Amino acid sequence: MFDDNGSFLLALFEFFVFVAWFMCLFWVFGDLFRSKDIGGVAKTLWTLFLIILPILGMLVYLIARGGGMAERALAAQTDARRRQEAYIKSVAQPSGGTPTDEIASAKELLDSGAITTAEFEQLKGKALAHTA
Repeated sequence: MFDDNGSFLLALFEFFVFVAWFMCLFWVFGDLFRSKDIGGVAKTLWTLFLIILPILGMLVYLIARGGGMAERALAAQTDARRRQEAYIKSVAQPSGGTPTDEIASAKELLDSGAITTAEFEQLKGKALAHTA
């Protein structure tokens, strides 16, 4: 297949260029579909342009919209971080909610006879200890 070292190096270089082009194409498509400032028709036209003339389409996209790619990626990362922090906060909260809710539910259990007064005082103490 490779008759000398030059053809091997050329094949290695071609493979590198192909992988680099493919990665750029993924970045362009990711930015295109992440972008909220253009509509569906424009996204369709860009997609067709990128599929029909891939190298020229990618270069034109990078010239026309490349300046905002970093801002859109940063906004997506910020939004993902905000949603992750909100999820972590929702999971990390005590299961009973606020201490007032915990005391109210313990009082309902006491009134229904499901727990004794000593157990109610213990639950109330635990709920008040969460606030301290």
